[in-house]
Amino acid sequence: MSNSAVPGGGQAPTPLPEALPPDPRGAVYVVGDVHGHRDELVDALRAEGLVDDEGNWSGGEDQLWFLGDFVDRGPDGVGAIDLVMRLEQQAAEAGGQVQTLLGNHEILALGMFHFGDEPVPSDFGPRSFARSWEINGGLLSDQDRLTPEHIEWLTARPLAALAADHLLLHSDTLEYLDWGSSVEEINETAGEILAGSDIEAWWDVWRRMTTRYAFRGPDGEENAQKLMDALGGSRIVHGHSVIADQLGIHPTQIEGPFLYAGGKALGVDGGLFVGGPCLVVRLPYEPES
Repeated sequence: MSNSAVPGGGQAPTPLPEALPPDPRGAVYVVGDVHGHRDELVDALRAEGLVDDEGNWSGGEDQLWFLGDFVDRGPDGVGAIDLVMRLEQQAAEAGGQVQTLLGNHEILALGMFHFGDEPVPSDFGPRSFARSWEINGGLLSDQDRLTPEHIEWLTARPLAALAADHLLLHSDTLEYLDWGSSVEEINETAGEILAGSDIEAWWDVWRRMTTRYAFRGPDGEENAQKLMDALGGSRIVHGHSVIADQLGIHPTQIEGPFLYAGGKALGVDGGLFVGGPCLVVRLPYEPES
């Protein structure tokens, strides 16, 4: 059923954060897809010294970026969101930064919240956010706990960012370029869609964010460079595509991020929801020799 809340109502969303400066005062870390595994996330952050034994920020002036997909497939997606919202405030007070990109599962969760089982016009059979949400591991325990504060915060997250000369994205796709030719334009365009109530435009954001593997294969390095030529950065860092699927191994065999496409792309989704590790990766990353 469609939720009575309609996008565009109430207060305007928080302004999107600007691309951060390339040379932050502290170290820069990225985290891939959490998918509801809040406790494993806390353990991984603690191991890097970014949170203390109570799960509070201890990273000082360090900068921590989450690349999206907090919800679905795991037991406590909203708990993971609450943790990151709190760390965002604590880091700012300490002179550090915690920032978040929207993943395709956040788009799906927001679409479910706003539109539910309202049909999406299509020539290819029945489509709705509720149907895709259920198919892709959506949990009522997450939807039931979403508050207006969560919705406003999530809606205001950017789709792309630059940090320490890295282009940060959730999805390994070229579809971002359909929303603009710069990070700022992409975030502005997507932000306008998510502040509105056009279900077809919302669905298009969800659909495009699900595509993947643009940096694989013979054209992968060229595609990665094409994206960076337009948006900036000297290396793309993304989640979305589980490293084990990229390498053809079991998720428990993953030991670190996946550097590929001639060193121009770095995958950091350890496949936490299928038994892989929660990777907290310091940038710039170079594999051990």
